[in-house]
Amino acid sequence: EAIRDRRADARIVMLTGYGAIATAVAAVKAGAVDYLQKPADADDVVKALLMTGEAPEPPDNPMSADRVRWEHIQRVYELCDHNVSETARRLGMHRRTLQRILAKRAPR
Repeated sequence: EAIRDRRADARIVMLTGYGAIATAVAAVKAGAVDYLQKPADADDVVKALLMTGEAPEPPDNPMSADRVRWEHIQRVYELCDHNVSETARRLGMHRRTLQRILAKRAPR
């Protein structure tokens, strides 16, 4: 947002080592034109910076459905201040089931 305030014509591309749906949405809302997850090569960055008004192409390796589910659970868990019982209630699942999911590593 500070970049956008100083220079309205700047093209901002977010490059991250840990891609998450929540941070991608936040980056785009803050003014990023694209959100790239590592490993991204120079061609991807140049293409994102030079695109004109068109939507970016879908990724070659999109997240799996399990990964999207895991990201959603993590986001709700964060919004509930890491309260397992409240998160389970909001997600409509049993608290112990949620605890098992949270104890596992993120799916690929």
